[in-house]
Amino acid sequence: QVQLVESGGGLVQAGGSLRLSCAASSSTRTFSTYTICWFRQAPGKEREFVAAITRYGGVTYYADSVKGRFTISRDNADNTVIMKMNSLSPEDTAVYYCAASTRVLFTIRPTEYDYWGQGTQVTVSS
Repeated sequence: QVQLVESGGGLVQAGGSLRLSCAASSSTRTFSTYTICWFRQAPGKEREFVAAITRYGGVTYYADSVKGRFTISRDNADNTVIMKMNSLSPEDTAVYYCAASTRVLFTIRPTEYDYWGQGTQVTVSS
């Protein structure tokens, strides 16, 4: 079992930056075995993949819409995953969720993620 808590959301102007954090309450050894993914959901839209970092931090993945603007990283010693978001636009407005998966094969399907945080709101004004 692991509990995930997101933080760092807020209101920012277009072109601005935010830093989201996902903190996990699990042993350090266990946390490093999870793939951690950020999803987001805007009003009236389906939850969509944003970025992910695989177990042990080996590989990162990004949605095309955020590639080059967002950076995901993890600190397994601190049980934390960080997503730095630059050049934000109103289209990035959504609730952002972090999720953990124990599966060996990487997937962007939300149904394949076992644990979820409560979400943090990101609002980008034009």
